[in-house]
Amino acid sequence: MPIKAILTDIEGTTSAVSFVFDVLFPYAGKHLPEFVRAHAEDPDVAMQLGAIRLDSGEPEADVERVIEILQQWIAEDRKATPLKALQGMIWQQGYETGELKGHVYPDAVQALKAWHQQGYELYVYSSGSIQAQQLIFGYSEAGDLTPLFSGYFDTTSGPKRDAQSYRHITEAIGCPAGKILFLSDIVQELDAAQEAGMLTCGLAREGGKLEGHTTVRSFAEIDLMHP
Repeated sequence: MPIKAILTDIEGTTSAVSFVFDVLFPYAGKHLPEFVRAHAEDPDVAMQLGAIRLDSGEPEADVERVIEILQQWIAEDRKATPLKALQGMIWQQGYETGELKGHVYPDAVQALKAWHQQGYELYVYSSGSIQAQQLIFGYSEAGDLTPLFSGYFDTTSGPKRDAQSYRHITEAIGCPAGKILFLSDIVQELDAAQEAGMLTCGLAREGGKLEGHTTVRSFAEIDLMHP
């Protein structure tokens, strides 16, 4: 059955994990206090601050206390939606000023462009928010790559290690699971996609094998004719 669509993970697959952990997270952490103080009255930011007060059970917390709560959440690596939303706003500012450039491996850029030209539909599924995904590709070192993609999925479609998430995504893409190839560097994600009926290919950039899946070291080695 020929492949019609390709669904790719970001961290460790199209982009270096270190970019997210060594560049993006520290950037958001450093700029968070000044950003919240400067934009606390903006409707979008105020809504997130309200959600943080609710989530932390401190409805009367002032802006300085909310900043403390956020810094605590960052230290605990909490996957809180309002924190993610604020990080996304800070990253957007960083990308727009040119302080941040999205890292995408050159082999991924080349393959994604070629596949798009060949008529494959390209989609992204990452635990980072859809906004964060669009920023990485929109402000990448290789320029704006967003025109290559037909859609983006994040954990609002479900956890990445749960087969049901991939069934939701299959439905949203609108073609049979057996015509969708999923790319990831995490074996449990590949297992879940496979369970949902998708074709899979593992990226092991340092070498090695992702058990139960075709494994390659770079996008250049992916064979769409024989997945």
